[in-house]
Amino acid sequence: MKVTDFLKDNILRFDGGMGTLLQAKGLVAGELPEYWNITHSDIITQIHRDYFNAGSNVVSANTFGANILKFTEDELDAVINAAVRNARCARDTSPALQPKWIALDVGPTGKMLAPYGELGFEDAVEIFSKTIRTGVKYGVDLIIIETMNDCYETKAALLAAKECCDLPVFVSNAYTEDKKLLSGTSPQAMIAMLEGMGADAIGINCSFGPKSLGEIAREYVKYASVPVLFQPNAGMPRVENGRTVFDISPNEFAREVNKVILSGVRIVGGCCGTTPEHISALTKASANVSPVPVTDKNITWVSSYTHTVDFSCGPILIGERINPTGKKKFKEALKQNDINYILNEGISQQEKGVHILDVNVGLPDIDEREMLKTTVCRLQEVTNLPLQIDTSDYNAMELSLRYYNGKAMINSVNGKKESMDMVFPLAKKYGGLIVALTLDENGIPQTARGRIEIAKRILDEAQKYGISKKDIIFDPLTMAISTDKDAARITLEAVSAIKNELQCHTSLGVSNVSFGLPQRDIINSNFFTLAMCNGLSAAIMNPYSYDMMEAYHAFNTLTGMDDNCSDYISFVQSYEKITPVTQASPVSSQGAQNSASELQSAIIKGLKERARDITANLLQNIPPMEIIQNEIIPAMDTVGDTFDKKTTFLPQLLMSAEAAKYAFDKIKEHSASNNTNKKCPFVIATVQGDIHDIGKNIVKLLLENYGFDVIDLGRDVAVDTVADAVVASHAPILGLSVLMTTTLPAMERTIEAVRKVAPRCKIVVGGAVLTEEYALSIGADKYARDALDTVRYADEVNNSFTK
Repeated sequence: MKVTDFLKDNILRFDGGMGTLLQAKGLVAGELPEYWNITHSDIITQIHRDYFNAGSNVVSANTFGANILKFTEDELDAVINAAVRNARCARDTSPALQPKWIALDVGPTGKMLAPYGELGFEDAVEIFSKTIRTGVKYGVDLIIIETMNDCYETKAALLAAKECCDLPVFVSNAYTEDKKLLSGTSPQAMIAMLEGMGADAIGINCSFGPKSLGEIAREYVKYASVPVLFQPNAGMPRVENGRTVFDISPNEFAREVNKVILSGVRIVGGCCGTTPEHISALTKASANVSPVPVTDKNITWVSSYTHTVDFSCGPILIGERINPTGKKKFKEALKQNDINYILNEGISQQEKGVHILDVNVGLPDIDEREMLKTTVCRLQEVTNLPLQIDTSDYNAMELSLRYYNGKAMINSVNGKKESMDMVFPLAKKYGGLIVALTLDENGIPQTARGRIEIAKRILDEAQKYGISKKDIIFDPLTMAISTDKDAARITLEAVSAIKNELQCHTSLGVSNVSFGLPQRDIINSNFFTLAMCNGLSAAIMNPYSYDMMEAYHAFNTLTGMDDNCSDYISFVQSYEKITPVTQASPVSSQGAQNSASELQSAIIKGLKERARDITANLLQNIPPMEIIQNEIIPAMDTVGDTFDKKTTFLPQLLMSAEAAKYAFDKIKEHSASNNTNKKCPFVIATVQGDIHDIGKNIVKLLLENYGFDVIDLGRDVAVDTVADAVVASHAPILGLSVLMTTTLPAMERTIEAVRKVAPRCKIVVGGAVLTEEYALSIGADKYARDALDTVRYADEVNNSFTK
């Protein structure tokens, strides 16, 4: 029986923690747990067997960190072979009678993907592919991708799994205290993307105990149409008699997890700190619980790397300005590869209030495939809006869908067989909301009924690919009333029929209706209102048009979708009836004050090339330190404040830091020396045995942009190496990062070693598995909840150090 068949009618139980059990068996800091598959196979096998005996249906092979970044190809093959063999031996020798399967456990690489880090997306896919191909070769039954805290890396891993095998794939993410991933991604955004890509089950693990994490699990159950997985920690770690322990007992763990099962979770197990005793208690507590049916939530939505846009929540505005049709300046920008012009268009439309950006770069004179991919990737650096990938070039469409971080809109498919044969497989593989045009080989029907019939055929064909109608939004085509007086009426009839008869959503390119007429906004805005009254779900429109935005806000207010009329009032008070200039004017040396505000704006928006160019012009009249103190640092402080308030998230923070770095680099080039009054030395490292350096690298980038002399020792750094670096650099502050519970003892030993040789050095620590109580108990001076908390503490230390 396949695990997915069992899952249809049963609660599926995974195992619990591995690393903490290996520590108890003698695993030392710096030792790779995966090697124990070979050197201590008896211990690994017994742990697996204990979990099967406790009631687990699935044990995860000891392969969480098995990837080509840590092992040679031969080593990777041997480690995974031994891991699967150990798990199979445990399954075969366990007397327990429940159905049993073996999962290949795939954890994060420990690196941040570009543009925020150095690891390329395709490089990440290949790293995961090598691990997964090896696991499949040795006979695993399913893939579990777990503890992922970045949306983009999660996509890379799932894509690798889907391209390498046809086994069931479960995907689990690790959330922070604010109920988002480290990348700022909401649970709904992860659900939309993962379901769209075809994950067989999705969920959450690690992070916290079952009570805290259960809130996120219930959100998954509310929105997910596939089984939900839940593997919390046994609470959070603390030190007791010199040992790291977790604070939730097996019985308490079982009670709390059982509550989440009753809310609809279908797959359960444990993560850090959990043991076979926790799983045994959970098995007994849930033995007589009937699983809650998994239902299709029928949500039509798209997502970016931060959030979703749900088409049932009122009319959705899709900005039309990133498109060369009828736009001379935009065409020229494409030909000149002026990416800043395009980015400014995206940012400006977001500021005007659109929910999604249409992205079309089709010109005969350029490489559309590469330009579309570049534009999609660069736009996602500076805006968190979902994108509509708009192209008739199927190669360009696939490449952009592959690199897109989220679930995109796909514009478009139509009723022609060739179109459906090309687009539907791409949508099935990468996920996406497909815009379907109601035309076919015979052209555009002249009646609403003719367009409905094409829509029905498109739905039937999509179903053959396993694509539900919730992932199709129809465009019944807006035609010009200047050439056909009935054109608008026919389109409106089609909009209404698609909503009421087919129960599907619709989108229109509104402005086509007025082609060839004067004062087009009058026609466009009134047609837009009529379309919304007929049930239109979304419009591709010009957000710079006051009349169009006025129609939108008035409609929402009059139909009760604008509580207290607040959005309408805000619109009337703030919207100027002008078309904004989307390409900022060149900076002149005479306009220093205006340029300074432009520099802050460029940094805040993450426009790195623009920040560099503005800085170059400012340096003609303003001293470097004045630019740093009056413009760059205040801009970063502004971003930091919004980050603290949870109105911006880590990707925006990092892109702003990158823009600030471009400005700093220009200042360094200009200066006779690089001496810009740097702050005190700051030694930073990921502790011995831990190869994850995402958190450390984020802190490093921010510290450098705040002027600290950062000495980065890297990851998996030996205790003595850290201590020696602190002494050699006379650093008054040390930062230590940890992600794995198995390496917590290494952090404690590092702190002890530094205290002996540099007792005055302040030590700040951070990482997902830490709490403030634990950090202070092992001798740290400061527990930093995030990167900015570290920077602010470092400033305090620097101020006292320089007095």
